[in-house]
Amino acid sequence: MKRHQILIIIGIILIPVIIGIVLMGISATQYSDTFSLSGQQKKIGLVKIFDIIYSSESHVKQLEELRKDNSVAGVILRINSPGGGVAPSQEIFQEVLRFRQANKPVVVSMGNVAASGGYYIASASERIFANPGTITGSIGVIFQFPHYYDLLNKIGIKMTTIKSGKYKDIGNPNRDLTTREKAFLQKLLDNTHTQFIDDVALARSMELSMLKKIADGRIFTGQQALEAELVDTLGGFSAAVAYLKEALDLPEKTKVVEKKSRPQFLRDIISERFTGALSFVKRPDLPAGCYFLLQNF
Repeated sequence: MKRHQILIIIGIILIPVIIGIVLMGISATQYSDTFSLSGQQKKIGLVKIFDIIYSSESHVKQLEELRKDNSVAGVILRINSPGGGVAPSQEIFQEVLRFRQANKPVVVSMGNVAASGGYYIASASERIFANPGTITGSIGVIFQFPHYYDLLNKIGIKMTTIKSGKYKDIGNPNRDLTTREKAFLQKLLDNTHTQFIDDVALARSMELSMLKKIADGRIFTGQQALEAELVDTLGGFSAAVAYLKEALDLPEKTKVVEKKSRPQFLRDIISERFTGALSFVKRPDLPAGCYFLLQNF
């Protein structure tokens, strides 16, 4: 038997096995429960929000399970993110707010960057810890369109658009925005920006007029954010944990535990989350929509 025939046979045998493993990984969506509900020592839950926020499902699920788990006394929310999509950020923000009704505190520990949508989510917590050099703030909204009609014109490619309404192809990369379209989009972003400011002001009991003065997209160091009352305490992750233990009157040996999904290596190979975790792999383009996002971070 020739070598290539042997390889084909091996491939045919392995394909069902690989498909089975991938399907098992995809179906393993439930979190492995590391918490006991039977009268043991109370624990502190940990949720990490890292990188750009493309979706909210996994974070909301983690937070919801921790909120409903009677063995969890409080939660540390570790944020190292420049923000992301408006709707996903709002969904996580609302889930963090629900902890107040459950009388279960959430304390935020900011990493290197916790800006825009990252800050928006943090504002819903009971207390925010930031390192002096943390980059935060960036209270604003951004909506960008690429334009490549000049390039297409140079190579002789033209686009014909047939539409049913004057705004239907707004953001078409084959032409400039009209003055009317720019005004329309600005109004849309201003409305979203107002939602951002109102939510932060309400969550942190800040004067709306004072917040508006600094909610122009500018960024702050953690030290500057403390002076601007955007964060509460300077300190790292350990300081946030120590604060929560003291506030809840928990012993020093109290464990900080994270509910993790089962390893799904093969599934991650074919997902954007895996490619995003590799520094040498280009991140996918942002999906269309408005973003609470600090660019270039």
